[in-house]
Amino acid sequence: MAVLLQMLWDLVLGYGDVLSSPFFPVLFSISIYLLFCLPFLLLDCLSVWVAPIRSYKIQPNNTISWGAARSCLGLFLYNHLVYILPTTVLHWYWRPVSLPREAPGVPSLTCGVLACLLMFDFQYFVWHILHHRIPWLYRTFHKVHHTFTAPSALTTEHSGAWEVLSLGFFAAINPCILGCHPLTELAFFLLNIWLSVEDHCGYDLPWAPHRWVPWGLYGGAPHHDLHHLTFKSNYAPYFTHWDRLAGTLLRHHPKTDPRG
Repeated sequence: MAVLLQMLWDLVLGYGDVLSSPFFPVLFSISIYLLFCLPFLLLDCLSVWVAPIRSYKIQPNNTISWGAARSCLGLFLYNHLVYILPTTVLHWYWRPVSLPREAPGVPSLTCGVLACLLMFDFQYFVWHILHHRIPWLYRTFHKVHHTFTAPSALTTEHSGAWEVLSLGFFAAINPCILGCHPLTELAFFLLNIWLSVEDHCGYDLPWAPHRWVPWGLYGGAPHHDLHHLTFKSNYAPYFTHWDRLAGTLLRHHPKTDPRG
């Protein structure tokens, strides 16, 4: 496995000039996000006519309109070009990209990605609960993300500038704090974007991540969908332990709880 990682890193180093560009983070974020949204957008289109696909929708009676999709896409691109791009260029001047010749070891990459994910999960939980519990913060910064009570892939990044910059800062600073290898950093960014899109996709699919993780430790799309429905539960983006500790974990909508 270590040999494969080194081969992968050698391949990545072949694009060192691209990776070192101040524009790479924005182009990477936009392209990967849209790529990850595409399968769910296809499901959204097919679900209108294909009942078996519609049966996996968490809120089967709700569909995103083309107007809403354009609005989400427009806000996403606006935020990245107006706010994220200048920020990443400044970051590039402050911390120029350094690309080592050796790839990280498998344990280092795995632990680094997991540590970054757990840190981001905690940071987002604290940020999120504060922006719900303090009315001014909710009205001023977070309300725009709750425009839609039925999430879909493109609503993932339907947020105001402060929210985009705050969460982007958490994601970017964690690998720096932990001293992660650039390949570990890329792996974390890929996983974080995918999990965020999957969180908002609106589908409870048989291969969804929350089905892989035992003991209900990972919430996934059903977990976050309930947050958009109730507004007062499931504040952590991915894992469930912080909501358990805070008493804000909700497994079923009160009106549809099978336990009555």
